[in-house]
Amino acid sequence: MTFRQRIIIAFSIVLVLPVLLFMLSFIVIGNVMARGEDEDSAAQYFDYESLTEDYQQYSSLLDSTYEDIRNDLDADPAIIEDPGYLQSLSERVGAANSYILVRKDADLYYTGNEVAAEKDLPVLPGYSNARQNGGTSYYIDSMAKMVKQLDFQFEDGSEGSLFIITKVVTLVSRKFLAGMFTAMVVILLFTAILLTRWLEGNFFDPINKLNTAMNNIRDGNLDYRLQTSEQGEIGNLYKNYEEMRLRLKESAEEKLERERQNRELITNISHDLKTPITSIKGYVEGLMDGVANTPEKQERYIRTIYNKANDMNTLINELTLYSRIDNDKIPYNFHRINVADYFGDCVEEIGMDMESRGITLNYSNMVSPDTRIIADPEQMKRVINNIVGNSVKYMDKPDGRIDIRILDEEDSIRVEIEDNGKGIAAQDLPNIFDRFYRTDSSRNSAQGGSGIGLSIVRKVIEDHGGYVWATSREGEGTCVHFVIRKYHEASNMDDYIEEV
Repeated sequence: MTFRQRIIIAFSIVLVLPVLLFMLSFIVIGNVMARGEDEDSAAQYFDYESLTEDYQQYSSLLDSTYEDIRNDLDADPAIIEDPGYLQSLSERVGAANSYILVRKDADLYYTGNEVAAEKDLPVLPGYSNARQNGGTSYYIDSMAKMVKQLDFQFEDGSEGSLFIITKVVTLVSRKFLAGMFTAMVVILLFTAILLTRWLEGNFFDPINKLNTAMNNIRDGNLDYRLQTSEQGEIGNLYKNYEEMRLRLKESAEEKLERERQNRELITNISHDLKTPITSIKGYVEGLMDGVANTPEKQERYIRTIYNKANDMNTLINELTLYSRIDNDKIPYNFHRINVADYFGDCVEEIGMDMESRGITLNYSNMVSPDTRIIADPEQMKRVINNIVGNSVKYMDKPDGRIDIRILDEEDSIRVEIEDNGKGIAAQDLPNIFDRFYRTDSSRNSAQGGSGIGLSIVRKVIEDHGGYVWATSREGEGTCVHFVIRKYHEASNMDDYIEEV
């Protein structure tokens, strides 16, 4: 429900509900009071008479006055022409909020209220047999006034009528007014309470819940969930909070993971740098102390120092590249590369190192000679070197072997680099491309490594639009696969790619 709909409902409650309840109260209170006045007639209807002030008392006074006038006329018809008598009648009915009017033929003969008489005289009915029939009661002026009529004859034979006129609206019961006022107060209180509860449930409660949730976020509790089935603005606020909470939680977890990785990186790099430094220091001391006392021994010491320095340089380069990967700032220089020529050169370069390590390197290219890809030659060589270096690092057999195969897959090429090393356990295989992940948790110093080589491989391959995975069997070896799309002449990259 939207805020607009909620406001319309609130406005309707304020406007419509009190009116309906007030009307209902009027009917109920009127009927209750009517039953109190006249149980029989209340079962059928109620009218203004049932709401008159002390109606029974007024009615009794007017009825007795009417009967006294009729008896006086029977005893002395001329009494009606006595001004003193008429004045006493006027004062008597005045106690019942009424006045008398005497008409002779069609003219006003006497009245106790000149102003009201001028208005009422024209609408009063004519002479009738009311005296013989016991009098007549009726309403005039749209039921605003009740009239009791008594007809008689003056001494000179003129037709006369005496009217007792009561203004009904002045006789509205104080009990009825008090009841209606009480009902109005109760209705307003009920409406206010109902509206307050409705507003509280539809506006304030959701806002308070959201405020509590935001306080939890402020205090670092990112697990405080806020769920609702509400629609409209409230529902959207809750959903936005949940999305914000999940993103903040994800960001916080990423931050913690990155801090953990950074600490692990520092530990790894420190450990891996310490090993070659210790070796270099030992060999240098050997040279200084004259332990290497033959040219052959000196050359071997110097070569070892050189290799250890290269290992340190590699570690530092990996650390630098890691920093670039972390900030997505790896510098790429894409070119169109001939697959056969490029990988042939890579294998030839790697082959010399493998030969010196006593590892057999096999290479097979199964793609057509003119197949090309779009790649950065330097970063692609880093991918090959990292994978091969990882195979060499974990080679545990004296007759080590590494196979490099280039396969054709229609629109792509697939490169496979397989070794016959010790392999990777099934539980470790899904994680080998994660940063800093190493299967040798004890960090065997003979193997070393920063643990980011394969994560660099995945990053570079994915940035080339490809994907990488590995298969392995413990004790038999590991095969790393990666796929790169072929270059086609219709490629829209021709404008900025050079031919190599």
